[in-house]
Amino acid sequence: MASKSVENIKQIQHALARKGYNPGPVDGVWGRLTEAAVRHFQADHGLVADGVVGPKTSVVLLGNEMAVAPSDDPSIPWFQEARRLMGVREVVGPGNEPQIIDWAKKAGIDYRDDDIPWCGLFVAHCVSSTLSSELLPGNPLGARNWLKFGAPCSPMLGSILVFWRGKIDGWKGHVGFYAGEDKDAFHVLGGNQGNSVSIVRIARDRLLEARWPASAPVCVTEKVELAAGDSFFSTNEA
Repeated sequence: MASKSVENIKQIQHALARKGYNPGPVDGVWGRLTEAAVRHFQADHGLVADGVVGPKTSVVLLGNEMAVAPSDDPSIPWFQEARRLMGVREVVGPGNEPQIIDWAKKAGIDYRDDDIPWCGLFVAHCVSSTLSSELLPGNPLGARNWLKFGAPCSPMLGSILVFWRGKIDGWKGHVGFYAGEDKDAFHVLGGNQGNSVSIVRIARDRLLEARWPASAPVCVTEKVELAAGDSFFSTNEA
């Protein structure tokens, strides 16, 4: 069964196509054509052309405000893309996962071997494939370089979390998306976590900063409070 987020995106794509805006294939994937179609629709209807479907755009496009769960919110398309890719896994040893290499090609990042840590590449793909005007940080493969991305924010659904690894004043790090939290850890949806796109728990005291895309309106949501032992989440360490 398709996830609710996929069905929400298909609903938006159908509405755009009916109104004469080309969202590309009606496939439930939030790509550059869908974002561009939303921007054109917004500009033609006197809305802020930010490429995201918030409450105002939803009312004009769909006739009513969509009732969606926070994790299905079409105003955070980069997080939807991250969720869609859950389970993508690198090739261990010789050979590469073609999808991971393709992310780098499309984002213009020099990356040829999925044995090289790819948590930053995963975040870069999710952002660049859904927010066409968003600037990526220099060398997005370096996790701590995401501290220069967008603008600082509080940890919330879809925000980019940057963590230290090894030692706090070192250069190693990890980057992924906020998917929830418990009293001891953040639940992080990211790449290169157990060699795959997955959700892991990372200790709260390892967080350096949370960041939000500069080109997207901040969608303030309540904390997503989870139980540490929730079976949906992996307990691997990143």
